[in-house]
Amino acid sequence: MKGREGICETIRELYETDWGNVITPEAALEPGLAGVRIFDEPLVGFGSADDELFEKYKITGVIGPWHMSPREWLPAAETVIALFFPFSETIRAANRAMKDLPAPAWLHGRIEGQDALNTFVARLKDRLAADGTAVCVPSADPRWAPLAAGRGITGYPEIDEQTFGSRWSERHAAYVCGLGTFALSKGLITAKGIAGRFGSLLTEEKIDPDPRPYEGIYDYCIRCGACVGRCPVEAISLENGKDHHTCWVFQEEMKVRFAPRYGCGLCQTGVPCECADPSA
Repeated sequence: MKGREGICETIRELYETDWGNVITPEAALEPGLAGVRIFDEPLVGFGSADDELFEKYKITGVIGPWHMSPREWLPAAETVIALFFPFSETIRAANRAMKDLPAPAWLHGRIEGQDALNTFVARLKDRLAADGTAVCVPSADPRWAPLAAGRGITGYPEIDEQTFGSRWSERHAAYVCGLGTFALSKGLITAKGIAGRFGSLLTEEKIDPDPRPYEGIYDYCIRCGACVGRCPVEAISLENGKDHHTCWVFQEEMKVRFAPRYGCGLCQTGVPCECADPSA
């Protein structure tokens, strides 16, 4: 299917299929988690590959010069499609009840959920490319590379041990596509909140971009400070925002403690922006 409506209909159809959006009995860390739905139906946003923000993302301090623009990924790119998959109430409620460690349900959402999202986006790519249309999924491209504590991406003097990111930011793509604005915790607050995962694709089909119903990068954040109190390692403050390095160290500890899973998400649950835009 072509065009905005065709793509949105395809996404709705794919959501109803078997793409791994449940915790299987074999994987469940607790018996009660078997069969739990991981994600609710995704939000969809469209942006222009020509949007000037993609060039601004290359500025050091915004993201950095290593961040690749849509046409560096796909020379024929015309449109960016961003997806936000909100975690189900079961996943969110389990983590909402936690204070110092992530809930088992959240660990499934972070790991099995990301695997399911990757499967969904791959299937969507195949559907959109079935007629020969060029489509690219940056996060699945061999050129994609993570950057954490100065590892991964090399060759840029701007990178040090405090630099985190990758060659393509799902959250920044979603911001361009009108899905939401950033929070104090550096997550992206959408109309369905902050607790979820993002994905994106680039296509050569030209689709009119969605308007951005905001002007500032923190417009949906009410700076209530709830995420500050929820962080188990005090990595967030009203004065300085989020300290990525402190958060990363804690995530590394979670990788050891809960291997092969990891996660946290406490700052995304039990807060006003968990499943809604609090500024509304």
